[in-house]
Amino acid sequence: MKYFYDTEFIENGPSEPIYFMSIGIVSEDGREYYAENSGCPLDRANDWVKANVIPHLGSVTKQNRYDIKRDVEDFMDIQKYGKPELWGYYADYDHVVFSQLFGRMVDLPVGFPMYTNDLKQLVKSMGNPRLPAQGKDEHHALKDAQWIKACYDRLQTVTVVSP
Repeated sequence: MKYFYDTEFIENGPSEPIYFMSIGIVSEDGREYYAENSGCPLDRANDWVKANVIPHLGSVTKQNRYDIKRDVEDFMDIQKYGKPELWGYYADYDHVVFSQLFGRMVDLPVGFPMYTNDLKQLVKSMGNPRLPAQGKDEHHALKDAQWIKACYDRLQTVTVVSP
């Protein structure tokens, strides 16, 4: 089962950890999941996060990361939906944040991939076809996950351009 996801986080450089803010996931069968982390220290947010991410928060009751971890495991239940295939956009940090929900990367549930497929890399390999516009909800994790799925679906109809 393909899962298109995005996370929002606070990142202030190598002297501080990455703080998980929110996650949005859209499955290829149309199910959606969104959560905001009650334990995120929003006072650590840099100006960019304050301006571009925090205004999107507050649409759901915040949960602790352990409840979010459990919800994500249920949402991606391998017995029910098969092995997950993760997709993101500029997904390197997203995969770190995703993995840290479970502890370390080696603590991911059995069958979960230790990498996220990156839509940006796919786009580049296809000759950089135009993607749909993201709109005013860019940097809301669920809206971004919906956009990633829409882009992936669109790319399935594009003919690859040779360099």
